[in-house]
Amino acid sequence: MKSPAVLALDQGTSSTKAVLVDADGVVRATAARPLALAHPGPGRVEQDPAEIWASVVAAAGEALTALAGRPGTELAAVALSTQRESVLAWRADTGEPLGPLVSWQDRRGAARCARLAAGAEGREITARTGLPVDPMFSATKAAALLDELDPGRRAARSGRIRVGTVDAWLLRRITGRDVMEIGNASRTQLLDLATGAWDPHLLDVFGVERAALPEPVPSTGPFGSADGLPGVRPGTPLAAVLADSHAALFAHGAGRPGLVKATYGSGSSLMALAPAGTDSGPVPEGLARTVAWQLPGTGPALAFEANIAAAGTAVRWAARLLGTDERGLAALAEEAGETTAVLVPAFEGLGAPYWDRRATAVFTGFTQATTRADFARAALDSTAFQVAETLRLFERALGPQRVLHADGGASANAALMRLQADLCGCQVRVSAHPENSALGAARLAGVALGLWTDADVRRHAERDTTLARPRRDAAWRAAHLARWRDAVRRARLPSDVP
Repeated sequence: MKSPAVLALDQGTSSTKAVLVDADGVVRATAARPLALAHPGPGRVEQDPAEIWASVVAAAGEALTALAGRPGTELAAVALSTQRESVLAWRADTGEPLGPLVSWQDRRGAARCARLAAGAEGREITARTGLPVDPMFSATKAAALLDELDPGRRAARSGRIRVGTVDAWLLRRITGRDVMEIGNASRTQLLDLATGAWDPHLLDVFGVERAALPEPVPSTGPFGSADGLPGVRPGTPLAAVLADSHAALFAHGAGRPGLVKATYGSGSSLMALAPAGTDSGPVPEGLARTVAWQLPGTGPALAFEANIAAAGTAVRWAARLLGTDERGLAALAEEAGETTAVLVPAFEGLGAPYWDRRATAVFTGFTQATTRADFARAALDSTAFQVAETLRLFERALGPQRVLHADGGASANAALMRLQADLCGCQVRVSAHPENSALGAARLAGVALGLWTDADVRRHAERDTTLARPRRDAAWRAAHLARWRDAVRRARLPSDVP
């Protein structure tokens, strides 16, 4: 009898990653393909669906070559984790995309969101969805995309076109089914958290046709077979789908309430399962409530989340300005040590913990002695400052945190994780796998197939982490956070600063 393995694909903003995980929960192969972003106009951010699909096929194919070299191993399942609020439209009959993917970073719905947020309708939207009214979420982007592609909405009303998140489109391409995983669906701002279904009132408010939306389903489907993915044996089940940040949370602990994780990607997401008694009622100030996942025979598991708008985005931007890449910027930052320079990367306003979309990017605290290395250090450190400030929101809701769980590309930077521990005043437990979102989807698929239990997943998570401990005292932390807060005040309009 052959030993089972799981292929997990993480379709993200900047790349598509693939991991092959064996029966012991060990990563046996990885692959990645980079992706480009287009900026066709002010506030507009798009990607090419054809490039995304090609990256999925290529990354999967490379990871599967490792399976061919392990004759005693057989692919048992495929799993997906995906970028979340991004939206695209496709033909219902073929799955072919009808235009560009509109990125979660896109701001084309900003004016409409501002109008909604200013009135009672905004409060009602947040009460039903758990989310602040913001163009990051899918609803206004989906409506704008339908307006551009189907002005009379005849195709949308008749169900001839679909509009949805990346997971829904990939599921259509891979399995032939028009469904959307419920955690991703909760990020559209069209799903009622109380019912787990599309909300007719919200569909009307945002102007999105119900007939165009795939059906929300639990995180383990059923999704069908991954027959549309080249190189996969026909009949192999697609066993699990999770939104990328949610998948990272699952990878860290398979559902321990109160565990806070930070994912360091293009943006950064802090998330924790809502403890019993906190999954209804008002959302704690500064946080959003979202569906983490839904498992068979259970209701949706809700989580608290806060989203930092620019993390890896700031690092890549600074690297381009300095004529290097992210690795080169990290090496340059090491030359600076500590710096008084501060970068607030409010390129499209600020997300958590401020939610101030009128803020502007600033670079402050520099002198004639400031060097390229100081600028690199400030760009890299900006993520750690934002995460430290956002963690305070979770501590207000959940109590003091002794450990922050970290994953994502930038978590591999040991100096950044040490700074994170110093600024947060707690231990930072870092995943050994930058592709932790893919690993979380693989682990959920393994649980769904009976390969592992929740206890196995927790054991795998503890095995695959390193630890950064705080070295600085409270006075050091207070002084550095005060300098950051001063820079943030300079980035915001006076009327926006409490």
